Amino acid sequence: MEVAVKDSRVLGSMLKPETVAILGASSNKNKLGYLQVKALLDGGFQGDIYPINPNADMIEGLRCYHSLADVPKQVDLAVFCVSAANAEECLMDCAKNKVKSIILFASGYSEVGEKGFEKQERLRKIAEDNGIRLLGPNCVGLVNTVNGLVCTFSPGLTELPLKNKREVGFITQSGAFGVLTYIAAAQAGLTFNYFVSVGNEAETGFSDLVEYMIDDPETSVISGYLEGEKNPDRLRRLATKALDVNKPIVIMKSGRSSAGSRAAVSHTGSLAGSDKIYDGFFKQTNIVRAEDYDDIISFSKLFQAKKLPKGRNTVIITSSGGRGINEADRCEAYGLHIHKLQTKTRQKIEQRIPSFASAANPIDLTAAAAVTNPELFIEPLKALVEDKDVDIIMFSEFPMNWDADSPYLQEFIEICSSTDKLVFITTFPLEGMAVPAGTDELEKNGIPVITGDLNPVRALAKLVDYSERYRQTKQEKGNEFPGKKTETNVSKLMRPGATLSESEASEVLESYGIPITKRQLAITETEAVKCAEEIGYPVVLKIDSPDIPHKSDANAIQLNVTGEQAVRTAYREVLENAANYKPDAKVNGVSVQQMLPQGVEVICGVSNDPTFGPVIMFGLGGVFVEVFEDIAFRVAPITKQDAIDMITETKGYQVLRGIRGKPAADIDAIADVLMRVSALASDYKHDINELDINPLIVYEQGIVAADAMLTVKETENLSSVAGGK
Repeated sequence: MEVAVKDSRVLGSMLKPETVAILGASSNKNKLGYLQVKALLDGGFQGDIYPINPNADMIEGLRCYHSLADVPKQVDLAVFCVSAANAEECLMDCAKNKVKSIILFASGYSEVGEKGFEKQERLRKIAEDNGIRLLGPNCVGLVNTVNGLVCTFSPGLTELPLKNKREVGFITQSGAFGVLTYIAAAQAGLTFNYFVSVGNEAETGFSDLVEYMIDDPETSVISGYLEGEKNPDRLRRLATKALDVNKPIVIMKSGRSSAGSRAAVSHTGSLAGSDKIYDGFFKQTNIVRAEDYDDIISFSKLFQAKKLPKGRNTVIITSSGGRGINEADRCEAYGLHIHKLQTKTRQKIEQRIPSFASAANPIDLTAAAAVTNPELFIEPLKALVEDKDVDIIMFSEFPMNWDADSPYLQEFIEICSSTDKLVFITTFPLEGMAVPAGTDELEKNGIPVITGDLNPVRALAKLVDYSERYRQTKQEKGNEFPGKKTETNVSKLMRPGATLSESEASEVLESYGIPITKRQLAITETEAVKCAEEIGYPVVLKIDSPDIPHKSDANAIQLNVTGEQAVRTAYREVLENAANYKPDAKVNGVSVQQMLPQGVEVICGVSNDPTFGPVIMFGLGGVFVEVFEDIAFRVAPITKQDAIDMITETKGYQVLRGIRGKPAADIDAIADVLMRVSALASDYKHDINELDINPLIVYEQGIVAADAMLTVKETENLSSVAGGK
């Protein structure tokens, strides 16, 4: 049988069907088959509804059909209100009758173990072989609030008031938590256009829905709850596509705590954790990471204003000095700038507000605005929209009784409509103070109203970050992933399960154009002296052993060695200390290396994550990397901008910029090494398990790898030539 090609566009038959059949429809008001028919009717579904039940004639005024074959039209979507025991038979019937998509609520599949997984695989194969899109199993279903499609058994999705603006899609890997987020959003005045619970993702997964919503003209924000992405490469490509068309993807990713630990030889391996890697992945793809459901709500409402902030300069207008200061503190904590107003702007504001009010930022209108003169809320706005240095205007209070008919509200809206600055209102979350009477009118005109308990300032900071990356992406040219950096085949060194000695690891780095120290391997004292004289004093002596990756732990390293006798003594001590530390270690000899001048020590590494594959790490180097954990991760391959972002987001960047009169380090050289390491990791992604370059010494001009350690996966080498082909 020819396997149908999977196409996210076919999901239109699931999300926007014209015909829906309910398998297992029932006239018993306590059964799911009845509740599903009623939900479609109550939701005002705009298409045709076909209840399927061989023992009934009518359900809720709808003709009941004995089988799918009796339905007079092509069925776009079949909703399975049947048990897992009957699901496979029903799916075969759907295939026979050319049904395009199905929703399966039933549980008892992969979530219960191997036997359940086998049942699920049978369903998946039937669906894929017949070109059927399958949502579930073990899901809550879906809702399309635009066309009234309500395919769910959850009353939490069917009994809420809906707003007219519906352009935020929501995808969830958790049924119950997803429903709670939907309810919270509705109560906060945000109506999702789509709610989709993906369940076990047997055939239709999280990324499938993301792709559909990117192409969907009715969706402007794609949001979701994610526990784990099965295909991060695809999500990465989709995130690039979404950014290109200015559709933010906002994801709450659970599992910040470590799910477990593993033995790791390298610093990179021991520091890498699933959540840290997801965090880096989201940053490099400009997926907005929601800390909780409130970020999804607040970010979406702010974005719907359709005014991306052009900068971080924020002005607060308040009628409470204390609240204004509190919001200012919050803004600064999240990286926004409480902008010092131009003298000209301040003077304009001072002419329009009482003398006892303050025209500084925050602009404090005092209780006069809150109690006796609410029109004062308009006056500063007139001056601020004319100030080119102001990017964002935030009202921490607003007149509660201004409704849609209020001339003051209409004047306020007219001023906001005349500017490209983002203006929004955040109210104190107390009963009677949270929702101004004019909220619907304000939001209809692109002025978000968000209660303070939804942390709109944090969401605003995320919107500013998104805006910066979006504008940057539009301006960037030639920011592609680098190709492989070498034609040298180093696969001969990638022995399964091996830990490469430093000399072998350095050979790999050198083949990718990464600068390494001058070095020679000595197996006698006399050879060590000769090597030192050829390299030039002072020198470093280190044990070269795949079994002793961390030389300092074994005291098998001697620094700043000068003169023949000192070299001989150091040679013996290195061998003796190594033998005491690990008597059975394989020793290749003693590496004699150039003693590098002082610079800034950083670390660069690779870990091979089971989900993401090769991941690049950067941070300050030396022995303290595991103490401070001031590190950044990105998923390979990385661009030049990814490399720069990794460097600048660490606290150690302040050291690299130069402190206390010291010159700045060569940031471009660090970025170049990160990109070369990314090329190496991508070329040998089937081989490299972990890589550490520590320390990587950076100078005012230039960079040198002083030490390196590389481990190879236990599996057979899959890279036949350089480039991992």
